[in-house]
Amino acid sequence: MCGLLIDVDHLLADPIYEPNRCSIGFHPLHTAIPIALYGLLLFHPKTRLVGIGLTIHILLDISDCYI
Repeated sequence: MCGLLIDVDHLLADPIYEPNRCSIGFHPLHTAIPIALYGLLLFHPKTRLVGIGLTIHILLDISDCYI
């Protein structure tokens, strides 16, 4: 669920949905510092599943930027 909850920051964009926009680097929760924090979540056993979900979300968004 957390992997999907980070898309809440899309509501801050104007327009909310732009089909050709790359969300990496544009939306606040899709910038370098939060992405680094998502990676750090992978190293602690209690936050590992959340980190996996967030990392997969970011990887899918990165792949969407190239397609």
